[in-house]
Amino acid sequence: MAIDAGSAQHVAMREFFRNLLQPLNLAGFFTIAAVALSLRFTPREVTLLAVSTLLAFTAFFTTMVVMAEHRKRIRSALLCLMATSALVQIRLAPELGTAQVLLVIWVACAFSTWRPRTAIAAALIVDAIFYLLIREAGFSSPLTLVMINVGFQALAALCVHYAVSAESSRDQLVLVNADLLATRALLADSARDAERLRVARELHDVAGHKLTAMRLNLRALAADPAFGQREEVRIAERLSGELLADIRGVVQALRNEHGLDLETALRALAAPLPRPELALRIDDDVRVTDPGTAETLLRLVQEALTNAARHADANRLSVHLRREGAEVVLRMEDDGRIKGAIREGNGIAGMRERIAALRGRLDLGTTPRGGLRIDARLPA
Repeated sequence: MAIDAGSAQHVAMREFFRNLLQPLNLAGFFTIAAVALSLRFTPREVTLLAVSTLLAFTAFFTTMVVMAEHRKRIRSALLCLMATSALVQIRLAPELGTAQVLLVIWVACAFSTWRPRTAIAAALIVDAIFYLLIREAGFSSPLTLVMINVGFQALAALCVHYAVSAESSRDQLVLVNADLLATRALLADSARDAERLRVARELHDVAGHKLTAMRLNLRALAADPAFGQREEVRIAERLSGELLADIRGVVQALRNEHGLDLETALRALAAPLPRPELALRIDDDVRVTDPGTAETLLRLVQEALTNAARHADANRLSVHLRREGAEVVLRMEDDGRIKGAIREGNGIAGMRERIAALRGRLDLGTTPRGGLRIDARLPA
């Protein structure tokens, strides 16, 4: 356990520094440092407050860049605090003309968290406040200064928007690739089973038939007085019987249903996802031989992983596949938090349609800790 904890801490630290040292984040820190240098020109009576405000902005920005993307509410709260800090900084020293560059950093963060429409609306409100502050400070052309700053904000917004779009496309490609790998694993397993069945039939129908005929002929020779005393005939008859028994054993082994390798397919499906972690358990007596049933189980787990990541804010999804009588039972539980009643969206509706096509049933509930529990029952 200590080794696992140390390894997890190492991974967390590596992820922390990886996020912190992204090129756009480094540019933000460099810009904050430039604003900090300009504070030496502020009046003494506001210097302490200006430094404190800039330190607060830096703390909010640092927390923002290392915060997980799925924590939307915390990130939104940090954005509000960043905007407030930047505007206070502008109010304290408007004559320096450097604090407004903090709004460029803020806009970049806003477009990395909010939808474009929300980010644009928020930027307009903040820039309107910025305009009022510098007009009150006595600038002769406040609109010009605001428009120049808006141009830099637009440039930052576009850079972040295209960076987020590229990252989103990359993530989608990774998920599609994982889906293809999982499906290929099932298809390869299904093809191997079909080939094993074909070989078993060939051995039984062709080799078994001819060996049986040969053995009958050898028995007939052994019953003939002219050949019955020959040792070679008795040995040939005995060996043909043993060979026929061996072939029947091979045929039976080939026909034994070991089931499709669902574990490999499911782990390949979950591998590229940063979260939730898949905790998979498949009982030894579970045998899934029908490709259609296997495909349905695969899609159910895929949808549960998506729901756990997007809607439940979960870090772990437990999946248990077991057999109960004539049914295969798939139970999935995440460690997220459900607020209010369970709302069935397109994902759950798709689950129900897949299960109904196989004459199974789906039950939803909550775990003792408030996560989502999904029970799917399919005919074995």
